[in-house]
Amino acid sequence: MDYNKIGNFIATERKAKKLTQVKLAEKIFVSEKTVSKWENGKGLPDTNSLPKLCEILDVSLNELLSGERIAVENRLHNEQLLLNIAKELERKNKTIWKSMWVILTVSMIALIAGVFLTAFFIPEGIWQLVIMLGLCIVFLIPCFYALKLEVSVGYYKCKSCGCEIIPSYSEALWAMHMGTTRYLKCPNCHKRTWCKKVIK
Repeated sequence: MDYNKIGNFIATERKAKKLTQVKLAEKIFVSEKTVSKWENGKGLPDTNSLPKLCEILDVSLNELLSGERIAVENRLHNEQLLLNIAKELERKNKTIWKSMWVILTVSMIALIAGVFLTAFFIPEGIWQLVIMLGLCIVFLIPCFYALKLEVSVGYYKCKSCGCEIIPSYSEALWAMHMGTTRYLKCPNCHKRTWCKKVIK
């Protein structure tokens, strides 16, 4: 896929609809930076944004991912291509999701083992405290990376209106959470609710 071609197509169709990047971003519940990234060929809309984007720009999914208007006879070929892309994306998302849980599990085991060993083999005092604090800080590094993986796949579903929320990394980082359920503000109904993570 040619990201630049797709980006130019999105920009052309957006302008044809007399929409600014800000207005388009509001309609599909993403940031203006995200739309700009797409139009500059630095990324593609995720599977949650694609249907709404196609609806707003009045283009088919095939046309959007081809970066041009398509004749009817070419659509069947492109539809098969899209199905293959969707399957590949789902497979990658599952791999990322499993990786996140592996990172968290291994980190937690390493932290508990480190604290246990420190408590029994380092005499009580300042060095024991310093080592335990160091272990906790080192434990946070993979946690931040695991959060990045969590945010990168799927979406969070608003409990109030069912809207699909894709928060920025910082929004997810500072949101209260229980596992992968986060307390987020919905861009659609503007309510803060516990939003469950959905990866499919």
